[in-house]
Amino acid sequence: MFPITHATTPKGQRLSKIEFIALMAMMFATIAFAIDAMLPALPMIAADLTPSEPSRVALILTFFLVGMGIGTFFMGPLSDALGRKPVLYLGLAIYAIGSVLSWRAMTLEMMLAARMLQGLGAAGPRVVSAAIMRDLFSGREMASIMSFTMMVFLLVPGVAPLIGATISDVFGWRMIFGAFVLFGVILFIWFGSRISESLPVNDRRPLSRSLITDALRQIATHRTVRLSILVQTLMMTILFSTLTMVQPIFDLTFDRAASFPYWFGAIAMVSGISSLLNATIVGRFGMRRLVTWAITAQLIMSTAFVLIQLNTSAGLFVFYIIWQFGVMFQSGLTVANLNAIAMEPMGHIAGMAASVIGSVSTILGACFASMISLALESTTLNLANTVLALCVIAGVLMHLMRQIEKTD
Repeated sequence: MFPITHATTPKGQRLSKIEFIALMAMMFATIAFAIDAMLPALPMIAADLTPSEPSRVALILTFFLVGMGIGTFFMGPLSDALGRKPVLYLGLAIYAIGSVLSWRAMTLEMMLAARMLQGLGAAGPRVVSAAIMRDLFSGREMASIMSFTMMVFLLVPGVAPLIGATISDVFGWRMIFGAFVLFGVILFIWFGSRISESLPVNDRRPLSRSLITDALRQIATHRTVRLSILVQTLMMTILFSTLTMVQPIFDLTFDRAASFPYWFGAIAMVSGISSLLNATIVGRFGMRRLVTWAITAQLIMSTAFVLIQLNTSAGLFVFYIIWQFGVMFQSGLTVANLNAIAMEPMGHIAGMAASVIGSVSTILGACFASMISLALESTTLNLANTVLALCVIAGVLMHLMRQIEKTD
């Protein structure tokens, strides 16, 4: 590939496209690795830290996501004020500290606090990577770089559960957190030695309480933005409910814990593939139409899956896998588009809006998913009914959004 003229090393050398894409994909993957690698080890963690209430182990995912949501709110404005590299270093340091504390946790409560800290730090690489690409590229060139980055990133959800399962089987579940520390150290060294600061001092924006307050007011009072955030929250709830229930379903319902990493890897990659499909067809069909189609299709699939379960148990695993693929495919077609819909009227405060929208939908989605997983037994019927109900609400909100946009 041709070298990139925009990205340079601290010594002023041009960075190859291959290396830049690989580095950005690794920064994107910080969150996916920290979630997906944990899934196969959840039964072992439950047995050690919360044997009397094993369902509480799902909170390990919830607290990480809440921490990530909080971090998303702060990391964007901080990187605009201080520069990209200092905020990435801060995020990776917090991520490593949270990983070490999780590694050493002797109680579930200590584990949850450490995971929230880890999620807070993991927001740094994710936010900074997007900001760097926005600093260095624009238009079709940025879209091309983002597409290549996502193609590489797709490998992580596919292999992370297998990595987590292998580490936990050979060394015990605590060593998974050692892998997270190693991941952070590699990223710290690679980024620090190969990428120069992409945001010049003259382009930085100081933190201002009045600016932040005004941005929050604009986001909260815009009807389309509010509705888009609500629908995105519902889609996040579906995604996070799936993440918290999928491992127990494979283990307890189908007795397939051993093959879970392979199945989930394939399922997770579908979400990434649908994201790439979305990038190629959104210009033709439009964001709102794709979101509505995806929600409607998921509603139909979930209704059919519920009816199948009420009438027969034959072939249930096959039906579940097909339905689960559909859930992940729907996520890839909805979340990014809903985020873009919310961002459309907020171009003048794009950085703050991106942080707020991502933070609110992530935190609320994680909290709702946690309440659902704690209140309901992890069964295919409960999960399908949950997705069905959330899709009905989301469909109503999308219809309301269309009506509002016609009158505005």
